[in-house]
Amino acid sequence: MNLEKIIPKDGPSIEEVEKYVKKYSNELIVIKCGGSVLLDENLFNQFIENIAVINKLGLSAIVVHGGGKNIKKKLDKNNIESKFIDGLRVTDGKTIKIVEDALLELNFEILNSINDKEAKAQSITPKNGNIIKITPEKKELGFVGNPKKINKEALLNIVTEKKVPIVAPMGVGDDGKIYNINADVVSGSIAKELNSRRLLLMTDVEGVLDKDKNLISEIDSKLALKMLKDGDISGGMIPKINTCLDAVNNGVTGVVIVDGRKPHSILFELFSDKGAGTLIRK
Repeated sequence: MNLEKIIPKDGPSIEEVEKYVKKYSNELIVIKCGGSVLLDENLFNQFIENIAVINKLGLSAIVVHGGGKNIKKKLDKNNIESKFIDGLRVTDGKTIKIVEDALLELNFEILNSINDKEAKAQSITPKNGNIIKITPEKKELGFVGNPKKINKEALLNIVTEKKVPIVAPMGVGDDGKIYNINADVVSGSIAKELNSRRLLLMTDVEGVLDKDKNLISEIDSKLALKMLKDGDISGGMIPKINTCLDAVNNGVTGVVIVDGRKPHSILFELFSDKGAGTLIRK
């Protein structure tokens, strides 16, 4: 394998990559991307390149994408105002159609972009090999669900074919209807179901910050719970941290909140000593 051809020049060093490729060779890596990574052309292209690199290195990655900002754009266009309860979007019948359109659009864009880089990917949406059965969330949230069952075999079949599954954060209820799911929650459920070695949550922040706004490079569940209780972790970071805690307490070795705005942050997180965000372990 010619690593020099695969690894971008401004990525981690070849020596480090070699060391870490061995570490992940029989492991599963779940990567959730959202925020500006999906909106900013430059960041999007880097993200695609990073996923393609992982695939070309022969490693197994599963991508779950959000799409909050794309959904917001589409809802604004249709003059539909978004209401949120505890960080989750209230989704009525009209909104779910727009959410679905926005997410499918993104899903295919990611799929095609990875295929264009001569890597292999496969789309997973409620209409195309759905893998997520849901239980509805609170009634007042409408078509918002929580994963109840993940079709693990379907995912592993795709991974065995050396393809990257691209999962849209939607599932189907017992009523046969499509529900929106928080993408962090989807990625956490998949990581737990597969006992993945790593779950990377890409965000628009550096990672978890302490009181003085300095990056904390590693924390354990105990400290994370304390920070939640003391209100040091707030807003959109709350569901993320809850996903992290749930994952590390249920078989995932480590969860990392990665700054998606940094160049090649996925590659630096996986294949370098210094990482690129906050690692949360049990």
